[in-house]
Amino acid sequence: MKTKTLKKNKVNVVTLGCSKNIFDSEVLMSQLKANQFDVEHESMEDDAEIVIINTCGFIDNAKQESIDTIIRYAEAKAEGLVSKVYVTGCLSERYKDYFKIAEGCDRPCSFCAIPIMRGKHVSTPIDELVNSAKSLAAKGVKELMLIAQDLTYYGLDIYKKRNLAELVDKLSEVEGIEWIRLHYAFPAGFPMDVLDVMSTKSNVCNYLDMPLQHGSTKILQAMRRGITREKTEELVNEIRAKVPNIALRTTLIAGYPGETEEDFQEMYEFVEKMRFDRLGIFSYSHEDNTHAYNFEDDVPANVKKERADKIMELQAGISYELNQLKVGKQFKVLFDRVEGDYFIGRTEFDSPEVDNEVLVLKSEGYLRIGDFATIEITSADHYDLYGKIVS
Repeated sequence: MKTKTLKKNKVNVVTLGCSKNIFDSEVLMSQLKANQFDVEHESMEDDAEIVIINTCGFIDNAKQESIDTIIRYAEAKAEGLVSKVYVTGCLSERYKDYFKIAEGCDRPCSFCAIPIMRGKHVSTPIDELVNSAKSLAAKGVKELMLIAQDLTYYGLDIYKKRNLAELVDKLSEVEGIEWIRLHYAFPAGFPMDVLDVMSTKSNVCNYLDMPLQHGSTKILQAMRRGITREKTEELVNEIRAKVPNIALRTTLIAGYPGETEEDFQEMYEFVEKMRFDRLGIFSYSHEDNTHAYNFEDDVPANVKKERADKIMELQAGISYELNQLKVGKQFKVLFDRVEGDYFIGRTEFDSPEVDNEVLVLKSEGYLRIGDFATIEITSADHYDLYGKIVS
């Protein structure tokens, strides 16, 4: 219940961060005024019906200030002191939602607490997801990142069959969506028909995020992954045969209970042989109430780190070699942000925050954030590509 009278159509714009944000706020306020809104910047009266918070996400202190401000006005809204609160700017862009197609997980992985926290797998119906995608596209969203604890299980609970391919096919028909990428596929029982959709639909990115967790059959069995190293290699090779230019991202775990030096060497050789396009590795964490919590966490922390570092050093070399093959080629790039002298974007083979980026000097020409451009790669290092504008 409102405790004070709010001025209808009055907007209070709160700006955090750099001078660029102040400029953006000034542009926004001009547009609001042109549309007959009563606008103030950082009003001390707190009588506005609408609050727009232009956030900053550059460093931890700035992020915390943005979060604190959001919480303050969210509480004010709950108390009836504000009718609507909108969040824009760097923090909201950096941490905007992925497109979640399911919640929970039915897999028995021994190291994972997600089924304990989130419960069993629950798929969102296809019609609901398509309608959500249409709504996002109408707001200007161009990229959908499909996520779930286990994408490959999608549909089994409500359609009694793995239905990821049908979902991706229908989402690819949504007008305005130019990229669809798939995150967190489970290797055991992977629905190969989704690769047919990937091959035939131009807006389904040739990209797959499939956490494999290890390269030793002994450790995979202890992890209760339902797959061996040999079957994993067969799956990866089959995926690459069906989609020859696919970018595969995976994640691994170093230091699982009972992991010997021999087990680690198997994982190292597995990474060396498979040459994944993108790879991350984490040190094993002993989580309460998981199956693995019954085992002794017997790999010392420093050994876990050393093993993870060795894998990442190996992957850095692989990534460098793969990136050199891109020099001289042209790619469609989506630009996410500006930093220093560069516009920064991604190819279809790269997901935000975790994968390679494409850097283009501002002196090359103007690129609008959120738009696509064709870029020719002129040079590359371990994790970044540098290019020039073609169109």
